[in-house]
Amino acid sequence: MGHEEITAMENAAASGESGAAAGRAAAPGRSGVQSIDRAVRILRCFSPRAPEMGISDIARATGLSTSTTHRLLVAMQHNGLVRQTRQRQYALGPLLVQLARSGAFPTTLRDAALATMTELRAIVDETVGLHELLPSLERAVVDQVESHHALRRTYTELGVPIALVHGAPGKAMLAFLSPAAADSLLSQPISAVTPTTITDPDLLRRDLAQAREAGYALSFSERTPGIRTAAAPVFDHSGAVTGSISVSAPEGRMPTERMHEIGAQVRRAAWSVSEVLGAARDAVAERIAAYGTGG
Repeated sequence: MGHEEITAMENAAASGESGAAAGRAAAPGRSGVQSIDRAVRILRCFSPRAPEMGISDIARATGLSTSTTHRLLVAMQHNGLVRQTRQRQYALGPLLVQLARSGAFPTTLRDAALATMTELRAIVDETVGLHELLPSLERAVVDQVESHHALRRTYTELGVPIALVHGAPGKAMLAFLSPAAADSLLSQPISAVTPTTITDPDLLRRDLAQAREAGYALSFSERTPGIRTAAAPVFDHSGAVTGSISVSAPEGRMPTERMHEIGAQVRRAAWSVSEVLGAARDAVAERIAAYGTGG
């Protein structure tokens, strides 16, 4: 309930008006919110599988009556949220295209993540890294916000392809790839780059399952000696994993308990970046459910 509605009812009670009168004063606000909710439900009907829909199809998909659906579509068309095709179907409207191309939305992972990375560094004061999933199913460090500590993790290999099986940033992505993609990587020999690198695919699968459950992955000096890392996946508008955010520190400042605390913080930060990229929880959940428990 909005602040204006609460104020309206409080004022009505103070002036001795009946509860029914107070309800009438608040009704326009509720009606407006309901219309917005319904309009959003209509917009969510459109997808690559259903780019155009008729009134009856939209009504069935939203659970609204045909008359209510028609009334909302007329208003939405007037405001550019939908358009009517030559076949008298409805599709997403020009205003949405204009907004998408206005420059108001970040166009790169780095643009979407930098502010959140800076905020996260201010909280934990450890180095925050940004990692992008490459078409080769490797990752690359694309940015970092370094810790203020004199002894800190500093990435020197920006842009260099790194195997996903090495370190928490890669495992955070690998845990949310399709089973086929994950299997293709785990079927290859895993080289040991440090004494604690996980080279057994079965142990790594167990690690990935824990990462899916927790929403973040951990690395105990598995890629860089003396460095511990917590990382969480970043998803795009389709629900696919597109990168990860990490927090790394010397192992003396990262006992296991703190790693899990930071893991939860990184998970929240990574989801904030995912939302900037257009990710929705239902789309991510749908993709993960389709993958099952593979990978």
